[in-house]
Amino acid sequence: MKKILLILGIATLFTSCSIYKKYSRPEEISTDKLYGNIEKADTTTMADISWRDFFTDKYLQGYIEQGLKNNIDMQLAAERVSQAELALQSARLAFIPSFGFEPSAGVSLAPQSSQFSYTLPIKASWEIDIMARNINAKRRAEASLEYNRLYRRSVQTALVSAIANNYYTLLMIDAKLRISRSTSASWKENVRTMKAMKEAGMTNAASISQTEANSCSIDASLHDLEYQLVQAQNAFALLLNVTPQDFPRSELNGVDFKQELFVGVPAQLLSRRPDVQQAEYNLKLAFYNTNIAHANLYPSLTISGDGALKGTPASWAFSFLAKLVQPIFNAGSNRANYKIAQSQQREAVLNFHHKLLEAGNEVNTALAQCRSARSKTDLRIRQIDNLEKAVYSTRQLMSHSEATYLEVLTAQQSLLSARLLQVSDRFEGIQGVINLYRSLGGGVDTSVEPEVEKNPIFKRTRKR
Repeated sequence: MKKILLILGIATLFTSCSIYKKYSRPEEISTDKLYGNIEKADTTTMADISWRDFFTDKYLQGYIEQGLKNNIDMQLAAERVSQAELALQSARLAFIPSFGFEPSAGVSLAPQSSQFSYTLPIKASWEIDIMARNINAKRRAEASLEYNRLYRRSVQTALVSAIANNYYTLLMIDAKLRISRSTSASWKENVRTMKAMKEAGMTNAASISQTEANSCSIDASLHDLEYQLVQAQNAFALLLNVTPQDFPRSELNGVDFKQELFVGVPAQLLSRRPDVQQAEYNLKLAFYNTNIAHANLYPSLTISGDGALKGTPASWAFSFLAKLVQPIFNAGSNRANYKIAQSQQREAVLNFHHKLLEAGNEVNTALAQCRSARSKTDLRIRQIDNLEKAVYSTRQLMSHSEATYLEVLTAQQSLLSARLLQVSDRFEGIQGVINLYRSLGGGVDTSVEPEVEKNPIFKRTRKR
């Protein structure tokens, strides 16, 4: 007993050792100037808006809900959370002594008599956590659980923005198809007009060939757009984890996407972006792995006990043993593992810092995309208005023989290109807002939880 007390007394000398300390964020991690020259001091951010309030299209809302329930990546992320919950429970059980039973029984036969005997041995073992191995293992399991929960949130954020981007891609292709089909019909009429003019001696065969070539080009672009539509629908179906189909949807002209671009302060990325938080929890995992590797350099104290109930004669017997194991032959291996863990921790710090820079870069790029698209809106409207006037004017001039029909066709071709570019600009603006929302950490809605977390076995773990 004196030896046990001496060992426990020595162990108290390690209470101030680093292996007992909890993780704290490294001082070199800073969010200063993370948004570059567009840094703002807003107290709010777009990411605070629920995706249900951010995306108001009724069809899109239904598709997002369907994707969150059916998407395979969301289901896999939920399974990872389940595994981490169980791993944490296992780590907590390490603080409890282990017991084992090895019962045996026998019968001895003799000419005069027979005797039945039995033995019920009980073995117990309990490692005293003087070097905080179990404490750090539990903290590592807690960090792993939070890491996997954040992974699920990260998958949800990416999924919501991917569904929205794919949905508006369908709307963009629809709009281009409508414009191209209308233009195709107009050019077929142009071909008929040119042929009539040739019969009247007002044009030549070269003009007719040029008009027909342009008409064929527009018809060919229609096939390209139809193929793009099939591709987009198939990609959308894969996101929703359903078979390819034609998805009901709105029109691009009816989209009202005028959210204020509140990016908040860069420090909010640490609390809003799941992937940034994941990087920090990965650093936590490395920190506690280092602590465990450090603890393996020191002795481990195990108290074991044996007891038995014997049937012949009936009696109890107990024995206890305290065992202190100091690494000797594997000390070099443990020191190497400790240095490896320290290197992995430094690597995790670098990855965390890089993830922060990456997040700030994405915010900066998305905001620039939004501003660029919005800046082109008025210019594109003016361009289309002038081209419509040009088409009308050339038609009027042609009626007075001051312009050829080819000038009319050229003006119409320019008008078609401008209208298609206007659709692309509108989609670019929508895409920029969605990308900004995602890059700020928006899209997480805790009201949609995977079924795995509703299992009662996890209730106690969630409360901690």
